[in-house]
Amino acid sequence: MFFKEFPTLQTDRLILRALHFTDAPALFDYFSRDEVTEFYDLPTFESIQEAHELLLAWQERYQEDNAIRWAITLQERPDRLIGTCGFHNFSNENARAEIGYELHPDFWQKGIMTEAIQAIIPFGFEAFELHRIEAFIHPTNRSSRKLLEKVGLQSEGVLRDYFYEKEEFVDAEIFSLLQREYQPN
Repeated sequence: MFFKEFPTLQTDRLILRALHFTDAPALFDYFSRDEVTEFYDLPTFESIQEAHELLLAWQERYQEDNAIRWAITLQERPDRLIGTCGFHNFSNENARAEIGYELHPDFWQKGIMTEAIQAIIPFGFEAFELHRIEAFIHPTNRSSRKLLEKVGLQSEGVLRDYFYEKEEFVDAEIFSLLQREYQPN
C-alpha cells in the first residue's frame, strides 16, 4: 500500500477519509441515480451489491498501489459519505495519474467538489511526486469542464471514440495540470 495509514485530508468544510464498507448504502443512494451516472463509466446501480463491489475494487486498487480514493464527508458529519475523489491509472515511469470524482446531487453547485479537488491536487504533486495530473471527461459535461478549469487543469483536446462505455464508443476530452503550472492557494 502507498501508506501505512490511509491519509486523511481536511479543508474548511470537508474531511477526506478512507472509504469503509459501511459507506455502501450512501454510495448506492447516489450511484442509483441516472443523473450521477450519465457521464460515468458505470451503469446506474440497481442493487447495493454493486456499491459493495465498487468499494472492494477501490480498496484492492489501493492495496496494489494503483489508485487512492477518498470518501468526501462534511466536517460536521464525517460518517456520512456524500461523494468520492482520488487518483487512479498511475504511471510511475511517467510520474502521472488520472483524477476521478463524483458527488451526491444534493451537494452539486455548492463548491464541495472544488474544495475536495483543491485538497488532493497538492497531495498528488507532493506525496506522489507527480509531474502531471490528468482527467478525462465527456466533452458535453459542462459541470466537470467548469470544475477542472476552476482548479487549474487545461483542455488538451478531444480523443474521438476513446472509451467504450454503456455499449457505445464515446469521445473523451483530456485535461491536465503540470507540476510546474500548479499554483497553491
